[in-house]
Amino acid sequence: MTTLSKTKLSFYRRLYVAHLIEQGVASVPALIEATGMPRRTAQDTITSLAELDIECVFQKSEGERHNIGHYQIRDWGAIDPRWVSTHADRLKRSLGYT
Repeated sequence: MTTLSKTKLSFYRRLYVAHLIEQGVASVPALIEATGMPRRTAQDTITSLAELDIECVFQKSEGERHNIGHYQIRDWGAIDPRWVSTHADRLKRSLGYT
C-alpha cells in the first residue's frame, strides 16, 4: 500500500466520514466503531467537512436531555457523492480502516 500524504489522508478521511454519515453511521460513537479512529479525530473530521463545503448538521433527538442525536449531510458542495459512494471501499482501504 502506498503511503498517503497528510493532505490526501485528511481529504480521504473527510470524504469517507461524509459517506458514512450519509449511510446512517451518523454519530461520533458509530464513526469510532466503524473506523477505529479516536473520538477527537472523529469530532475534528466532522467539523472540518465545512472546509470542503460539505454542509453537515447535528440533529438533536426530540425529548433527549443531552446532545443525543445524529449528523446529517445537507449539501455536498462541489463533491459528487456518487463518486464517493463508488470509491468508498478504496477510501476505506487507503485509510487502513477494517
